[in-house]
Amino acid sequence: MSPDDRPDDLPVVVAGAGAAGMMAAIAAAAGRRPVVLLERTPDGGRKILVSGGGRCNVLPAAAAPERFVTDSSPHTLRKILLAWPLAEQRRFFEEEVGIPLALEAESGKLFPASDRARDVRDGLLALAARRGVERRFGAAVAGLAPPRADDPRAVWTVELAGGGALAAAAVVLATGGLSLPGTGSDGRGLEIARRLGHAVHPTYPALVPLTATPHPHAALAGISLDVALSAPGARRGSGPSTARGGFLVTHRGWSGPAVLDLSHLTVRSRLAGGPRQPLFVRWTPLDEAGWEEALLAARGKVATLLARRLPDRLAATLAAEAGVPPDRTAPQLRRDERRRLLAALAHYPLPWTGDEGYAKAEVTGGGIALSEVDPRTLESRRHPGLFLCGEMLDAFGPIGGHNFSWAWATGRLAGQAAGRPPGSTGSSGAGHFRGSC
Repeated sequence: MSPDDRPDDLPVVVAGAGAAGMMAAIAAAAGRRPVVLLERTPDGGRKILVSGGGRCNVLPAAAAPERFVTDSSPHTLRKILLAWPLAEQRRFFEEEVGIPLALEAESGKLFPASDRARDVRDGLLALAARRGVERRFGAAVAGLAPPRADDPRAVWTVELAGGGALAAAAVVLATGGLSLPGTGSDGRGLEIARRLGHAVHPTYPALVPLTATPHPHAALAGISLDVALSAPGARRGSGPSTARGGFLVTHRGWSGPAVLDLSHLTVRSRLAGGPRQPLFVRWTPLDEAGWEEALLAARGKVATLLARRLPDRLAATLAAEAGVPPDRTAPQLRRDERRRLLAALAHYPLPWTGDEGYAKAEVTGGGIALSEVDPRTLESRRHPGLFLCGEMLDAFGPIGGHNFSWAWATGRLAGQAAGRPPGSTGSSGAGHFRGSC
């Protein structure tokens, strides 16, 4: 494609074939311009392939905009996220992509009925191909040159790594963040956006396992249970300070949904260099009052009572840390022993020293400020014809399909707007893909 091509013939160039980028390309192809999808890896969609343990939790059962984290306007985030309701997103996957989804009731996640993440990635690529999207794998974007002020054609130049360039009528940047670099994310798009003058909030690993060095409970590695986790005193506006769900003891520290959902609080406190954000675990549904009632009513050994509600090794560890002898019966508990045991069971301070970093983080926190884009179209407020979407933007949600929902919604908004015929007007949020959505 030459910069001398007529403007009406120029394509929409989408950089990045992850979840947001594939959706943007599909949406842009509903317009009247050709669409070129660039991807630095040989195949694209690698985060889709590894998500949900290889099953891909495509969507959550219910939207939760209040659980998203951003340093930008929560109102703007909500407006963007809800531009494409979950019911319509599900209809798109089942009717347009052709992938039936099944609800996993216990987790509140929607998976492909086949339980194969590859079906999601391949289905999106196939739909893009049916819509006429030209795919170029092994093609990384090195930079963007916006139209010159004196150029009436408003042509963008997309510079490719290794040389060469494409002329484009519009560009959608969907290159992701820094998390899981093995899937192709390297933060290149964020740097391009920064060079173009966009405000980029500091980035950090989010939804990331925590580490403990030295690990006081390495012998408990493999133990998994549902817990409630709390982060008292968390900075206002930094997202939820409580989480409930799975908890896993690893050889290096702690993981599981409850830990991942609050990990951004610990990461940010560590990066800030101030006091470390404390986390407290309630190991069972019982709070201190509930456990005290159970202990006062029990007649047998404390160890037996704990083992009814906790994994044996964990129960023994908590009792030992509280200074309760293994043969102590509930009626024999001294007041100080009971007090320490209640705290260990319902308000246990989780010892953490660090995190696994971007290599294991599921998403990137921070990113391009939401004030930099028009929330109706995700077009850059600084450079008309440039659209920004997906993980590059300053927003992330809890695990469970919420971040895919953000990727689908933002990719669709950006792609629809970028692919509009010349001279068209109106918000992309009210538009539709070719066919049913």
